[in-house]
Amino acid sequence: MNASNINPFLMFFGNAEEAIKHYTSVFQPSEVISLVRHGDAMPNLDEGDKDKVLHAVFSLKGQVFMCIDNLDKQHRHEFTPAISLFVTCDSEEEIDRVFRKLSEEGQVLMPLEASSWSAKFAWVQDKFGVSWQLNLANT
Repeated sequence: MNASNINPFLMFFGNAEEAIKHYTSVFQPSEVISLVRHGDAMPNLDEGDKDKVLHAVFSLKGQVFMCIDNLDKQHRHEFTPAISLFVTCDSEEEIDRVFRKLSEEGQVLMPLEASSWSAKFAWVQDKFGVSWQLNLANT
């Protein structure tokens, strides 16, 4: 990981590892680069919090992401569509598959269809609350 990059950093509330597994199954190539649990750094935590993600680094289609599980129940910061992750898909098969997987249990903000700026485009908020704009460029 290049320290000079600007990387998206996602804060989850107990389901960061589930989100990482989901995203790395949706996008290829992908990998989990590192994952440290709260219990690794703070062994005196409650049992339920020890397995939560203190810090993780993963990549999707070459983009590096970071995330955590926030254990502070008093300060919840929900995701909003005002910030979204824009994904350029390489094929119609890819955009169809990614749209289907990200919209499962989520919300379609803009349906997958052709547009004036794109061969296919969609905007979804996934089951974790993260917003994704999916694009298949005009050829």
